[in-house]
Amino acid sequence: QGRFPLHRLLVVARPGDGAAAEELEGYHRGLFEKALEYHSGEQVSGLLLLCSSYICHVVESCSSTMHLIIQDLASLQKQGPNALLQEIKVLVMAHNIPTRLFPDWYVATATSPVTCPQGSTPSESTAEVAAECLTLLLKLAACIQSLEDDSEDTNENIHTFEPELLIPAEMINYLCNSEECVRPEDFVRLYLSPSQPTLDSETVWPVPSHFS
Repeated sequence: QGRFPLHRLLVVARPGDGAAAEELEGYHRGLFEKALEYHSGEQVSGLLLLCSSYICHVVESCSSTMHLIIQDLASLQKQGPNALLQEIKVLVMAHNIPTRLFPDWYVATATSPVTCPQGSTPSESTAEVAAECLTLLLKLAACIQSLEDDSEDTNENIHTFEPELLIPAEMINYLCNSEECVRPEDFVRLYLSPSQPTLDSETVWPVPSHFS
């Protein structure tokens, strides 16, 4: 068991123009190193899923690390069209999760965009699209856990997934464009607002229980 309550964050975004996978991975690794240096918090676990047209990032750690990540994303958002990430949206912040979904922090790169089956389009409801993403992420977590059980070095196997496990680009684009999903800057304002009558976890859809 860790020393601090665990929380889970899910962020989606589009890579900035010319942003390489190595640059995106390096940015997030730098955030975690900064978190450990200044906060001495809980270990970070999760999955950074990189595609040519989107990123999907699940992070599991303590509250101070989550605050640092969201605040840094909010600062990144203010850099405008030249920022490393564009159209950043906070999809889920689940608090006090009982266990981790991921045993470590992994990076997976999709060599070609995964699209929805021909003739299908993302659901009209943001709730339904987000729920589909969460379902796929749960399957990815189960796949990673099986790799962890079968291999001494999961990182050697983590870069390849079956296409049906990856999130279609249309779904992420839908969420990045959705007004119902919160930008990091807005999330920080809601989170820090002393007059906010609801729990901070209730300001982001879907409700945390969907991803616990």
